[in-house]
Amino acid sequence: MTDTVETHNDADRRLIVEPGLAARIAAIAEPVLTDLGYRVVRVRISGSDGCTVQIMAERPDGSMTIEDCEAVSRALSPVLDVADPVDRAYRLEVSSPGIDRPLVRLSDFDRYAGHLLKVEMAVAIEGRKRFRGILLGTQDEKARIRREDAPAGEPTEFLLPIEDMAEAKLVLTDALVTEALRRGKAAERQARAARDEQHAVKELNGASATNGRTDHEGE
Repeated sequence: MTDTVETHNDADRRLIVEPGLAARIAAIAEPVLTDLGYRVVRVRISGSDGCTVQIMAERPDGSMTIEDCEAVSRALSPVLDVADPVDRAYRLEVSSPGIDRPLVRLSDFDRYAGHLLKVEMAVAIEGRKRFRGILLGTQDEKARIRREDAPAGEPTEFLLPIEDMAEAKLVLTDALVTEALRRGKAAERQARAARDEQHAVKELNGASATNGRTDHEGE
């Protein structure tokens, strides 16, 4: 599956991936999302509403609007219908990562340095599988975590291999909410500027076409 997931940017591939059916769906979804300018964060299969296939996605800057979710869903639905990876009826749900989001790429762990994180390891580190602490960034594809619950005499910092994690998730805090609001406003400004630019180009093209017809009629 990793070969499929790496697509255009091997340096920023997902290091935390899903097993089984979710992995097969991710392999189908990734090329479709990449072509649209999005990327997969996580795929989950749940039994709610019979069967739900949840695909968490985002733009490279971490933003994801309702319109983005709808665009991904429209593009992905027919591809999944043809591939038919699920052997029963299911509901496709495309969503944003949310504020207390999972971290799956090296860039995620660098982007959210300074925030509180909880980690479930697939492979134990010094006899532990669960860690909670402040994310300090990365070092050689490992996350640096400063534990806040370390007893006296025990190490306060750990280097956790990201590929050995079962899950890494931000913890909802006031600081994280504030940063999410700031990022959201910045994404809205960029989207608004892009729409204004597209509108200006359309008006310019329309004016050029009108002028061309007028010149022809004048001849």
